[in-house]
Amino acid sequence: MSESIIRYSGRQARAIKTFLGRFLGYGGAQVGLVCLAFFIVVAAVPDILVGPLQTAINATGEFLAPPSSQHVLGTDEVGRDVLNLVVHGARISLTIALLATVISLVVGTTIGMTAGYYGGVVDVWLMRFTDFFFVMPSFVLALVITPVVVEVIGRGQEILGFRPSLFVILVVIGMTSWAFVARIVRSQTLSLKERTFIDRARVVGSSNFSIMVRHILPNLVPQIAANGALVVAGAIFVETSLSFLGLGDPLQPSWGTLLSLAQRAGAASAGAWWYLGAPGACVLTVSLSFVLIGNALDDTFNPRRRVIP
Repeated sequence: MSESIIRYSGRQARAIKTFLGRFLGYGGAQVGLVCLAFFIVVAAVPDILVGPLQTAINATGEFLAPPSSQHVLGTDEVGRDVLNLVVHGARISLTIALLATVISLVVGTTIGMTAGYYGGVVDVWLMRFTDFFFVMPSFVLALVITPVVVEVIGRGQEILGFRPSLFVILVVIGMTSWAFVARIVRSQTLSLKERTFIDRARVVGSSNFSIMVRHILPNLVPQIAANGALVVAGAIFVETSLSFLGLGDPLQPSWGTLLSLAQRAGAASAGAWWYLGAPGACVLTVSLSFVLIGNALDDTFNPRRRVIP
């Protein structure tokens, strides 16, 4: 028994080593991981790096002061240090994007796997439901329900640590970005359920739920992981756009909220490029990092796309 466990552990270790070798062999994966690790560290310890979040009360600079030795990225319209705002905004933007992606992957995987495995009427109805969310506009949905939720809950309340407007953005992104994940998972499930090992599982009496969770889902992980990275990139752009439209919260500023505040302050016409450029560059860099990681994962897992790095 112990020998079989040792052999199994050895095979697992070799498989992981092979995967990491192929994945890290792509230059895009290396660049994406380095950039992502940097922003994760920044988001994890903002107080240590730049101190507490500055407000109009404790601002230390002047009106839209350009970058200097005291304020590396300049100041905003009330004298707050832009570097301080950008670093603190990283936590909000990344947290919303990652949590929204989790919601998207859970919903998309569940619906796609159920539709593909059962087929028939279940497949038809679930795919029509999925088609509806393909055309569901995140912006319109958020604009409609955010004022309602804020009015019902109260402006000063928090939901899971988020103020109402940010929580609505999180949920809206998660519930409107799962449709293409469901389509991909469904197509893979249709192929997997015809495999011999699924027939063997049915013969030994495994339930449908057990087959989906123990046999089909593990084989879907590569596709889910690769597409999950792309979902995060899309979620960051959607969050930024919604916050730029004014749905963010100045008390919990994300990168999109900073862009919105900069636009309202007339940063573009005033030539305050640092106020717009700093959060904008962060959004582009993080999104590009996830795209590079997602493409590298797809190339690693998909033999037909695999190329020599």
